Order: sequence, then structure tokens, then C-alpha cells
Amino acid sequence: MNTATIKNLFTSQQNISTLPLRLIAGVIFAAHGAQKLFAWFGGYGLDGTGQWMESIGLAPGYLMALMAGSAEFFGGLLLIVGLLTRPAALALAFTMVVAIFSVHIQNGLFMSNNGYEFGLSLLAISVALVFQGGGRFALDNLVASRIK
Repeated sequence: MNTATIKNLFTSQQNISTLPLRLIAGVIFAAHGAQKLFAWFGGYGLDGTGQWMESIGLAPGYLMALMAGSAEFFGGLLLIVGLLTRPAALALAFTMVVAIFSVHIQNGLFMSNNGYEFGLSLLAISVALVFQGGGRFALDNLVASRIK
């Protein structure tokens, strides 16, 4: 990667509209990741989540749980601080596509039926952050300002 490409990765539109997107989605993603990785907040941890993932055809289940949990937990933390916003949001968008099509799509739209509306909302936020970057109050700006 050349310097211009790296600088573009960290440069974002300097508006404040991404702040609530980053903070709220970041907290949600990090909490869901913590359920998968650490069994926090009523989650099942890597073993339980891995067994469930294996049962729905996402094999090897433990590895899938580790990948999804890591994307959500660490990606969520990165969104909160606005560091590597675009790559984190892209990983989270991919994670949501997998969740929607492997778990929720057959249940229809609504959450009351375990549908995909929540995953779709998080996908939309993630895609918006891929396009916009972290915004005015993101650590990405600090990194971008130091790249010559």
C-alpha cells in the first residue's frame, strides 16, 4: 500500500453524524462479541456459541464463533473510538450478511420472529461507516494528520 492509499483509509468526511452511529453500533457489536467470546451478558462463550454455529452448518463452529465474536467485539471497540473505522465497519458488515443469511432470513423481517430487521439495521450502519469513515471525532483523523 502506498501512502496516499493509507491516508485515504483514515480520512473521512468531517461531520458529526457518524458519532452516534459509531458509538451506538460499537456498543451493540462489542456487547454481542463479548457474549460469544467471554460468555458475558448472558452469552454462551466460545464453546457454546461454537456448538450452536456448528449445529446450523457454520463449521468448524469454534473457529466461526471466534471469528464472529472477534469481529463484533474488537470491531465494536474500534468503532467506539473511531480507529480503523472503515476496515472495522467492513468486517462488521460482512459479519451481518452472514448472520442475516445463515440465521434470520428464513424467519422474515421482524425481530419478534427472530427475523433479520436488527441485523439489517446494523448492516446499514456498517455500510454507511464504510463510505463515510469515522467523522469529526474519530481517532482516524489523528492518524491521517500524521501521514505525510
